[in-house]
Amino acid sequence: MFEYFPGNYVWNLGVVAALNSGGLIDEVDRACRPIRDIAGRGEDVGTRELLAAWTTLVDSMEQQASKAATAGRKRTAGQMYARAANYLVNAERMQSISDPDRIAVYQRCLDLLEHSFELADPTTTRVAVPYEDTHLPAYYTQATSPDGRPTPVMIMWNGLDSTKEHMYLSGFSAELAARGISTLMVDCPGSGEALRLQGLTSRIDTEAWAAACVDYLQSRPDVDNDAIGLVGWSLGGYYAPRAAAFEKRLALVVAWGANHDWGTVQRRRLAREGERPVPHYWDHVLWVWGHSNVQEFIEFADQVNLDGVVEKITVPFLVCHGENDRQIPVEYAHRSYDQAVNSPKRELRVFTAAEGGAEHVGLDHLPHVSSFVADWVTDTFAGLADR
Repeated sequence: MFEYFPGNYVWNLGVVAALNSGGLIDEVDRACRPIRDIAGRGEDVGTRELLAAWTTLVDSMEQQASKAATAGRKRTAGQMYARAANYLVNAERMQSISDPDRIAVYQRCLDLLEHSFELADPTTTRVAVPYEDTHLPAYYTQATSPDGRPTPVMIMWNGLDSTKEHMYLSGFSAELAARGISTLMVDCPGSGEALRLQGLTSRIDTEAWAAACVDYLQSRPDVDNDAIGLVGWSLGGYYAPRAAAFEKRLALVVAWGANHDWGTVQRRRLAREGERPVPHYWDHVLWVWGHSNVQEFIEFADQVNLDGVVEKITVPFLVCHGENDRQIPVEYAHRSYDQAVNSPKRELRVFTAAEGGAEHVGLDHLPHVSSFVADWVTDTFAGLADR
């Protein structure tokens, strides 16, 4: 993995995520160069300085984008707004939950991306998925079919610290749209806007979110009700298989980064084994799950486990993992695959360092992993339609 900040895995992960989601090396370097020395002090120190450095770049880009839009250069402006959102959302995810500016920064990310949709990507819109007595915020990228018929759709869920903005900016929905598949990118409870602006925390029985998403999609006339799949990355590698085991209207499922036994991973992190995805880690985890005490949370987290669950998956199941994932051991990918004995089409794909995509959810070569998943989903939907 490209390591701009030697020895600081967490900060490097953010840089690589930005670069592999449409970021430009010159812009990234301009933002990061002033904080290289600070990064050497550890992952928690200097996150506000990191945000300030990225914000300086974003301020300049937003001014340029506004001028381009005023001049009628909509595509240029839209692309610049999208890159600005990319940089800012990757800086926002690094902040402490106690940072008084965090919600305002996230709202700015939402606004920047909305400008981008309006100017450069009219196929993507903001939608609301009804959920219990509220809703789940989401983006919907609409694909088209040559004959105008309803399209297959993939529901996409994020993980512990990513957002629907990260999902969109990764380019995965564009890859699916090019293959005739729409995408519903959802901030589930415990993530993104659902957590930050609505206070919705995560839960073990993720089939509740899946049911809400499927209900919403089946209400749309542009959706093929028999071709609704689900993909989750990072902690979504637990969320998605769990949901598919119990929500039987799903046609296929993808674990983009296996997370078979997340509870054990937390115990390892408590013992400082393995890397962590964000600074201020335990504060972030407690926020996501709605807990206040680390020791009590560790006992609770043991339930975030797919033993006895993936056996209930009865649809095609793809497990992707990087051989050098420093957060989630590759052994969990093998466990999810081995236990999914009732899937009619199961596949395990481990990405190697030689080809790229070997780090957590393939962030070191995200387009490579994204294309593979998109191709598998396309082929699997086609195979189901031929039955």
